[in-house]
Amino acid sequence: LSKKVQAIYLWWHKPVIDQELLQSLPNLKVIANSGVGMDHLDLKLIASFGVKMASAPHAVSSSTADAGMALLLASARRLVEVHHIATSSSIDYCEADILGVKVTGATLGIIGMGRIGYKIALRAKAFEMNILYHNRTRRKAQEEQAVSATYCEKIDSLLQQADFVMVVVTLTPQTRNLIGKRELELMKPTAVLINISRGAVVDQEALVTALQTGVLGAAALDVTYPEPLPRDHPLLKLKNVLITPHLGARTDKATYMITEEAVENILAALNGLPMASEVLPS
Repeated sequence: LSKKVQAIYLWWHKPVIDQELLQSLPNLKVIANSGVGMDHLDLKLIASFGVKMASAPHAVSSSTADAGMALLLASARRLVEVHHIATSSSIDYCEADILGVKVTGATLGIIGMGRIGYKIALRAKAFEMNILYHNRTRRKAQEEQAVSATYCEKIDSLLQQADFVMVVVTLTPQTRNLIGKRELELMKPTAVLINISRGAVVDQEALVTALQTGVLGAAALDVTYPEPLPRDHPLLKLKNVLITPHLGARTDKATYMITEEAVENILAALNGLPMASEVLPS
């Protein structure tokens, strides 16, 4: 069937797109990804075969923003920890010394104010949070005003002020280990780091050390590297860490919308029309 294949729909990074596969599909025209992150693909290699690429940013943005806020709230109120206490067979009273962090009025720093980051800001505004953001390019004044967000040209300023830091960037050579030892030490010792982008954006060894030594208050991670983590990984043993298995966009409606967006992109490419979500190699 190799000569009949004109399109590939990638689901959860499968199938693996390598040179061997591309060479075996001479009539391949388009690859549509089931998500926004394209770091698992060699974009320049694919483009060299004349194959177009598309992501699904519109379908995943709302669900991923919801997941980011869920992690923020769950970490702030220590929901996993108190759930285990409430369901313990030995409990006969509620621990009065288990205190969460008040979200209302706290400062949220968003690193990466793209489509998802902006939707997080909209949600955070409803919680009456003070919103800071750092991005490669500044948002328009009216967009900032709509979510009452303040632009931080330097990431250091955001890290020093924020009670919660939400990382929402794509993984590129420039963003790999964007949050490392230096950045973690700039943060408040009570701060919470939330990562819903890619695991490699954060230096995990530095994160473990920061959490163990009190440099950082807590972390809530939807992404790690690798995924899943080895069962003996130190992150899995820390009480001040909440981890979910890369479920940011995994809702019933988002999954359907992802497929719809991918199919629309595929049909456009096969009919010689512009793809709404085309991704070009940088």
